[in-house]
Formats: sequence, structure tokens, C-alpha cells
Amino acid sequence: MNGGKFMKQRTVYCGLVNESMVGTTATVCGWVRTKRDMGGVVFIDLGDREGVLQVVFDARNLSENDFKTADALHNQAVICVTGKICIRDEETYNDKIPTGTVELKATEIELLSDAAPLPFPLEDNLSVREDLRLQYRYLDLRRPVMVNNLKFRHKVQKAAQDYLDGDGFIYVETPELCKSTPEGARDYLVPSRVHPGTFYALPQSPQVYKQLLMVGGIDKYYQVARCFRDEDLRADRQPEFTQVDMEMSFKSQEEILVHLEKLFKSIFKQVLGIDFKEPFPRMTWHEAMDKYGCDKPDIRFGLPIVDVTDIAKKCSFSVFKNATKSGGIVRAINVKGQSDFTRSTIEDLTEKAQKLGAKGMAWIAYRPDGEIYSILTKYFSKEEMQELLDKVEAKPGDFILFSADKFDVVCRVLCGLRLTIGDMLGLRKKDDFKFLIVTDFPQFEWSEEQGRFLAMHHPFTMPYEEDIQYLFSDPARVRAQAYDVVLNGIELGSGSIRIHRQDIQQKMFEALGFNDEQIEQKFGFMVGAFKYGTPPHGGFAFGLDRLVMLMLGADSLREVIAFPKNKEAACMMTDAPSEVDIKQLEELSLIGAFMPEGEKDGSGAKKKKVQIDVDNVAMLANLHLSPEKSKKMAEDMKSIVEFADELSSVDTEGVPVTAHVVPMKNVFREDVVSSEKFTRDELLANAKTKTDEYIYVPKTFE
Repeated sequence: MNGGKFMKQRTVYCGLVNESMVGTTATVCGWVRTKRDMGGVVFIDLGDREGVLQVVFDARNLSENDFKTADALHNQAVICVTGKICIRDEETYNDKIPTGTVELKATEIELLSDAAPLPFPLEDNLSVREDLRLQYRYLDLRRPVMVNNLKFRHKVQKAAQDYLDGDGFIYVETPELCKSTPEGARDYLVPSRVHPGTFYALPQSPQVYKQLLMVGGIDKYYQVARCFRDEDLRADRQPEFTQVDMEMSFKSQEEILVHLEKLFKSIFKQVLGIDFKEPFPRMTWHEAMDKYGCDKPDIRFGLPIVDVTDIAKKCSFSVFKNATKSGGIVRAINVKGQSDFTRSTIEDLTEKAQKLGAKGMAWIAYRPDGEIYSILTKYFSKEEMQELLDKVEAKPGDFILFSADKFDVVCRVLCGLRLTIGDMLGLRKKDDFKFLIVTDFPQFEWSEEQGRFLAMHHPFTMPYEEDIQYLFSDPARVRAQAYDVVLNGIELGSGSIRIHRQDIQQKMFEALGFNDEQIEQKFGFMVGAFKYGTPPHGGFAFGLDRLVMLMLGADSLREVIAFPKNKEAACMMTDAPSEVDIKQLEELSLIGAFMPEGEKDGSGAKKKKVQIDVDNVAMLANLHLSPEKSKKMAEDMKSIVEFADELSSVDTEGVPVTAHVVPMKNVFREDVVSSEKFTRDELLANAKTKTDEYIYVPKTFE
């Protein structure tokens, strides 16, 4: 290291050096990706966020100290290098990188920071456990794929903001310490120190505030908003996420949908160069459920669901008859050209159906020669079977599968089977983008848990004028002016026209079971604001993380978020959430809530809870545990540790150390290397079982 030397100013990023700069002097900074010592000449690949550049350290062009510095460089050390940009020898061109025809011949080097050995190589195609990547996320971010993902995310966000800025929207930030309101996901709560016993809620969305902005006359608002929801996680869901949020006054539903279509078309055109010429297809919620079994269908492929209830009623198959008699339905999917599905494939599909809630899966293999191979042939007349085949538009060579049950079960089963078959047949291509707008959602959905109707979106969604009469008499019949934008079977976001009339809002609250006191307590501030002149308004919000994930073809949101949480909503890098100092709890008046009786030690501090990462232990031991076995093992290990803690608290002072109550003497046989040698055939002959000339050891663990 050149002590006392100030770092030179970088003149160009490593990855942006090109042939037009040949002959000029440049200064680059970055991390040592690779190093090759050729004796008197050291080659390194120097990387930064823009790419990699080959740097040549020739002892003839450097001071003795500088060459020693270069020669001693460790992988991922941070350096600053000055030198002349030159054309590489043609035989050393590297066509895998944009800078493959040029190099920097160094004249000066400064070691800015050395690096310890890495916990894993920083290569794009290297298989590294995700938990390890998340633990060292700051290193993982150096991988080109992660750098490029974040740069891509920036472009998508900028494209959205550019469009909205150009369309007259005003960017407004709304509070992140909010009032907790019902009818949504679980809130993340923040205790107030100034007002003991009270809590803020982190926003699940800026919904309330953006509607109040409309009351305030802002007219067209947007925000790149951070949102927080305490819900179970999956690949496309995080506890904190980013959404592009917008609201407009004096706009109809049709005008908003046209605006959204233009917005997404603009983003794809600007970022990916994809020009959607045709209007986005639309369908109602009921159409989506009937045809695809879900309200966010993947329309990249066919395999529509067909209702065959009327035909199934006439057959003698007990499964179909019982389902229809109890008010259920029978629906089918025709998988074109797949009558040769193997027995194993059919069994896998049946197992999938059962996991989704079905009791089984009936099917027909319509052979190319016209033979109908199915158990159903016993229960359908020849005429009924032909009517069934005609209804699903079956031809010889097709495979038809069925589900019979309640509406929601059939939809769930066939939707899941449709996606499974789509993956099986390679029909869901990541670079094939298909948008869909779903409209006319139900205003309410029935909650079995609460025994009442809940708002499907939120209590501020405007119903269709003609359906208001059914708010109390037939809530299931009421349609909402609500809409979703779906991309490749993933909901990007949702929106609605909002209620701006006081009389309708009052009826909505009453239909949801709120009395006047509850309305005032939960929504009083909003109801009060609506008394002073509220314009008709509506809005939309889409998940930025989800959109970027789909555009990149990534499998998880964690690939497009700089510092994500894992599937347990924990940060592997910082160990959040974590316990806090007892003094902080005291300041927040939470000491009683977080320290129940029996959880304090003699000093008043909280006992440390036993936490065992069973999944990590299983991974290290190469064990594959089901969620049930993992939970049981965690409980067993916790019991063992707690028992050990109890033993450690026993006063053993004055008790002599005893390894065994009964004296033991171990007699060990001396290990002697035998001079007798065995041939391969002799060794194999002693094996109980052998396979392909190897000793076979039975599998012990699943």
C-alpha cells in the first residue's frame, strides 16, 4: 500500500472502456476478480458495476513497490489503477465480455482495501445455498447478475416515473407511521413512546392518504411507496415491498384502464424494446373463474376449463352424481394430443389433484385409433359419452381430466392442474409476456372463519350503481368497480373506483357489519373528510418487485431486491428481527407484554429463548425433512436443550466429579495392518449386494 498517497480520481468504469479510448491514459477502480501470475507480468480481471477489464502489471512499467503490491493482490481486494489503454494481442481477444479487445497497461497501483478469503465464489452460474447468499448479501451483490438485476429494476422504476410525470401526475410522499385499520392483512405495529399503550401501524398501502389527497384537490397523484404486510411468505411475496401507487379524480373506470394499458406498454417499450400493438385482453371475474379456475389466469397457453355438469348429471358415476346432487359442479380440461400420458404421469396428476383438495381424478384417454380408455365408459351410455366428448371438443389423441365438487374446490383443483400441465408441456415460457385485465370482481367474499361477508378489496370500493340495491338482501350478487392487471398468471396490482358519496359509504359500512361507534373509531377521520366535497376518483397500484421479477424471468422476488427477507421473514445478514435491550422495552411501556411471569432471570433481564435452525442442521447433515418432521425435530431439540439448561442450574458444588457411577474399563484391540491383500473380485464377493460392479449400500435417509 502506498502510504500517504491520495486515491486518484476514477476517469472511467472498467466495463465501459472501449477501442475509442486506445492510446489514452485512464484511472479505474474496482475489485480483483481473478489474478494470473506469469512471472514478471501479472494479469488481473478488475471488476466494477459496469463490467470487467483486463489490467496488465508489467514489472518494466512499474516501480518496484507497485509491482510488489500487484504481485501480492488477493481476490476481491479493492484497488485503484492508472495506465494506458491498449489493444490486446488478437490471439488473446475475449469475445465473452464487451471489453475483450482492450486492456489497461498499468503504470501505477494503489491498494485501497485488502480482502479476506470469501465464504463462496462470486460467480453467476455457481450453485450456492440461498441462506448463505442472504447471510453475505453484500458479497452476493457483487455478482454481475445481481448488479444487472438492480440496474434493470432502476430502469423499470424510472420508465414508470417518466410516463407518470409526463402524464401530469404529482409525486407525493405519504406517512409511514399510520393508524391501524381493519379489513386487510395483519399490520406491523410500532409502539409509541410518547403515548404509552398506543401503536402506529406501518402502511399496507397508502390507500387512505391517497384518497384524502383527492379530497385535497391534488387530482393526479403517484408515489413509489414502501408497503408492509405481516402475512405468510412465498416466492412472489415479501413482508416489505415496493409498489407504484397512483390515484386520479374525475376519471371513469374505462379511462383508468386505458391509462394503465398505456403505462405498461410504455414500460415494456422503453426497457425491453417490446411493442404491444394489440389492446390488452379483458375478461370479467366470473369469466376468468369459469374458464381458468382463478382470477389471475395465465393466458400464455390454452387448456380452458369446460363445464360438463349438465351431461354428468345424466350418468350413473356416483362421484359425479353425488357432487351434482349436493349443488356441486363437474368440469373438465381437454389436454390436446396427450392421450399417451403414462400411468406414472396420470398418478402424479391425481396426487396433485388430491393435494389441492380433490378426492380423486377421473380421466379419459381418447386413443388415436378412436378407442376410449377410461373407467367412465361403464357409467356413460354411448350417446352420453359422445355428448361429453363433443362438449370438450375432444378429438382422437386427446386426454380429458375431470373434477367434481363444490365450485371453489373444482376451480382450485383444475386451476392447479392446468398450470402443472402447462409446465409439464413447456407452455409457460418466461419470455412470452401476456397481459390480462380482469374486471367486475365481487364486492364481498364470505369468510368461513368470521361467519360474515368481508370486502374483497377494501370498504371504499364503489359497487356498480345497479347492484347497490342488493347490498343487504343478496351481498354475493354485488359487483365491484374493481380491476386487476395480470401478467403471465401473476397479479401485478389491483385498483378500483372509490366511493365518494356519503350515503353509499354509510351503506357499505353497515353491510360489512360496522356500527356507528366502530365507524367513528376506525374511519371517523375519513368519513369526516368526505363531508366537505369529494370528487369521484379511482386508482391503482402495482408491485414494482413483481413486475421486475417477471420481466427478468427470475423465480423469486429475492433476486430483484437488494436486501430481502427469507421465507421466515427474517434477515439472515443482520439477524433481524432480534431481541432488544430491556431498557428500550421499559421506555415503550412494553415490559409487561414482552416479559411474562417466569421469563425473567434474577437480574430482571429476559431469559434467552432457545432457537435452533433445524433446516440448516438438516442441510449440513444432508437430511431431507418434511415440514412436519422439521417442526417435530425442532421441538425435540428444544426440549433437550432446555433439559440441559435445567441440569446446568443444579448446585454441584462439593460433589466429586464422576464420569460413571459404576467403574468402567475399556479394552481396545490393537489395530494391526494385515499383509494379506484381496483382489477386487474377492472384495465384491463378500458384499451382500452389488450393482454395476460396485458395493451397494442401501439408502438410509430420505
